[in-house]
Amino acid sequence: MSTIILGKGKDKRVAHGHPWVFANEIVKEEGEYQAGDIVDVCNQRGNFLGKGYINPASLIRVRILSRKKQELIDAAFFINQIEKAWNYRKSIGYDKNCRIVFGEADGLSGLVVDKFEDILVVQILTLGMDIRRQEIIDALVKVVAPKAIYERSDVSVRTLEGLEERTGWIYGEGPTNFVFKQDGIQFKVDIAHGQKTGFFHDQRKNRLAIQPFVKNARVLDACSYTGSFSMYAAKFGAKEVIGLDISQEAIDVCRENAKLNGFSQCEFRTVNVFDELKIMVEKGEQFDVVMLDPPAFTKSRKNLEAALRGYKEINRRGLQLVKPGGYLISSSCSHFIYPEEFKQVITEAANDVGRQLRQVVFQPQSPDHPAIWNIPETLYLKFAILQVV
Repeated sequence: MSTIILGKGKDKRVAHGHPWVFANEIVKEEGEYQAGDIVDVCNQRGNFLGKGYINPASLIRVRILSRKKQELIDAAFFINQIEKAWNYRKSIGYDKNCRIVFGEADGLSGLVVDKFEDILVVQILTLGMDIRRQEIIDALVKVVAPKAIYERSDVSVRTLEGLEERTGWIYGEGPTNFVFKQDGIQFKVDIAHGQKTGFFHDQRKNRLAIQPFVKNARVLDACSYTGSFSMYAAKFGAKEVIGLDISQEAIDVCRENAKLNGFSQCEFRTVNVFDELKIMVEKGEQFDVVMLDPPAFTKSRKNLEAALRGYKEINRRGLQLVKPGGYLISSSCSHFIYPEEFKQVITEAANDVGRQLRQVVFQPQSPDHPAIWNIPETLYLKFAILQVV
């Protein structure tokens, strides 16, 4: 087995549990390997740090899978890791519709698996995992026993790994459009064409958190996507819900979801959300609750300043639409924006419009997307419920 040796002072992050080894941290490579092979990672003193798959074409040169020197990365390894991940979800009550493998947080860097009843949706993001896709499929079948598995490896990050995008059934077959139920609400999902794996399981805990604030309220759901927050608001007794999104396809699904659940108080509009919020402010519109869940404004730290300006602007306009005593419910899904930065940008937006905020809830993603403290990239979602006082 080849050995990758890290430079002096470059081993601390990896030694403390982070699975990524960057190319500029390596000072020496001993032995030959092929892209995707398993290699040992050691510090300059020769101390073993872990083993994982290597890709010389990637900035993240090695992704560590095991900290046990004698452990084999084979079929039994994947069965064991997926079994641990699945048992954790079941232990916290997430067993029907949830994320059952969350990459680095489950020791399986480069792999994401979501569950919709008895159908799994898989994203294989890296060369090392792609080479081992059959072992992964076999492990999922053995441990979870789904009726079918659909692959959604149609993400641009695969090109950085030298891989083509790929989609389709990889085990069994079933409908790609179907309805599932969560917390008593029916949702239409398209696992073949929807964003990511078709539905955002990561906000489930946060959608439940809005219940005390939306009863008999006039609610605005900006960047609604397929209307999950809108559906929860309607279920929890909102008297009026207006959802906004730029995607006509998403708005069509919003309307179908509202019809499925008999939520006649919901209205959805296909608009540029920034422009529409500005128009609403100019008209003097007011809401009891404004919910903001925009897409990530940046995919890298180099665009951080522009992203922060975007978050500030959408929160500033949202705050102008909240009645005194009402609530701003705001999210950010970019792991490049740290929680304190997100709090700061909302504070600045409130200062700009002369509003004072009381924190009611501030929490991360749902626990089926666990956060590992020594892997900051796993703590990516920020969710805040703030009262305008």
